[in-house]
Amino acid sequence: MIRISEIFGPTIQGEGALIGQPTVFVRTGGCDYRCSWCDTLHAVDSEFRHEWKPMSAEDIMDKVEKLSNGKPLMVSLSGGNPAIQPLGDLINLGHEKGYQFALETQGSIAKDWFAELDTLTLSPKPPSSSHETDWEVFDECVKAAGSKTRTVMKIVIFDDADYAYAQDAAARHPDLPLYLQPGNHSVDGAPDMDGLNKRLLWLAERVTNDNWHNAHVLPQLHVMLWGNQKGV
Repeated sequence: MIRISEIFGPTIQGEGALIGQPTVFVRTGGCDYRCSWCDTLHAVDSEFRHEWKPMSAEDIMDKVEKLSNGKPLMVSLSGGNPAIQPLGDLINLGHEKGYQFALETQGSIAKDWFAELDTLTLSPKPPSSSHETDWEVFDECVKAAGSKTRTVMKIVIFDDADYAYAQDAAARHPDLPLYLQPGNHSVDGAPDMDGLNKRLLWLAERVTNDNWHNAHVLPQLHVMLWGNQKGV
């Protein structure tokens, strides 16, 4: 059984390599991290465990098919950390029905079923998260995905220390396409849109001034459209 926090969509992917793509989100419950700026605590904090529903792969796909009106599309597996959950059977079942699967994880747990994904986004957490990256485990995640899975790296940037961390991460894995996005500070649960826009401008100018031409700078599109609203 897979612990599910929420299943919603179709909506558009708001960040990373698949930004703007119509997507159904399957958000799992539970995480091995507790980032200082986490914006999905309802899928992380044990306080919300009673809201997480154990579901089989078949039940999850039934829900996804109903939401998508039976028309295959991208399914985004998120969390929390979805790598905690046994998602291999779900991915295989969805593929049989014509669906594609993307997963985002911080790269702290490697699973052999990463090789079954269409897209794997590894999002190591910078210093502002209050976590340290175990790069050996991160490397295991890259290896587990293999050559058939499209693997990319996405890093949230809040400040100079995060920017330096992203440069180091890129140097460690120059083969991975890199996506940078400004961090989402919240004020009483609502996004600080002015601060977010200023951070995006700062990040764009910093990357171009540093001649960092292989980094992709993107906004958090879903935050721009819907704020921190749950289920979009």
